[in-house]
Amino acid sequence: MDFNAGEILYINKPYRWTSFDVVGKLRIAICRRLGQRKLKVGHAGTLDPLATGVMIICTGKATKRIEELQAGTKEYVATLRLGATTPSFDLEHEIDATYPTEHITRPMVEEVLKSFVGTIEQVPPAYSACMVDGKRAYQLARKGKDVELKAKTLTIDELELMDYSMPDIKLRVVCSKGTYIRALARDIGIALQSGAHLVALQRIRVGDATLDDCMTPEDFIAALDYMQIENQDN
Repeated sequence: MDFNAGEILYINKPYRWTSFDVVGKLRIAICRRLGQRKLKVGHAGTLDPLATGVMIICTGKATKRIEELQAGTKEYVATLRLGATTPSFDLEHEIDATYPTEHITRPMVEEVLKSFVGTIEQVPPAYSACMVDGKRAYQLARKGKDVELKAKTLTIDELELMDYSMPDIKLRVVCSKGTYIRALARDIGIALQSGAHLVALQRIRVGDATLDDCMTPEDFIAALDYMQIENQDN
């Protein structure tokens, strides 16, 4: 492999790792293997720390393809807990409000999901990496400041109810770049006249790359010792 000329790696991001953690650990390991101090490494599409699954990592000159790669269709498996919300719409924060769920039925959920398929407008979460006045929205939100974000147009290609086990529902989501599954959970909760937050999220596909194509960071780093590698810094 020639990491300087450019390689595209498929990594299964572990739970509680940030996307930056994945990039940093791979960069350090590859540089150590190459015997060089610097290497361009980037990722095509951020995953929240509490999410797992497919991350595309680009090295060297392949980082020029990041924008192209992250534009690929994403597929997720998401578990939502109905009847409660959190400030971040996931488990990063404690529950801040509870709502009734007795009125929710499986047919009601299936009907509501249909309303989210197609081109929709979505307001990103305040706890997100969106830029607001030169700062990340989550930086402002964590300081207790009000964060106003504009709605973005995106596309939900498929939204399938995989399991209905109240108060939890499991969904398969096929969507465009820029979709926040946490915000989708929030909006589904509202549409069900209740509340919802994300309790599990796995990205199972980005473009043509699936979980079957991925290695864990630990397995990739261990495999470096056995790879045939070009170590000339281009």
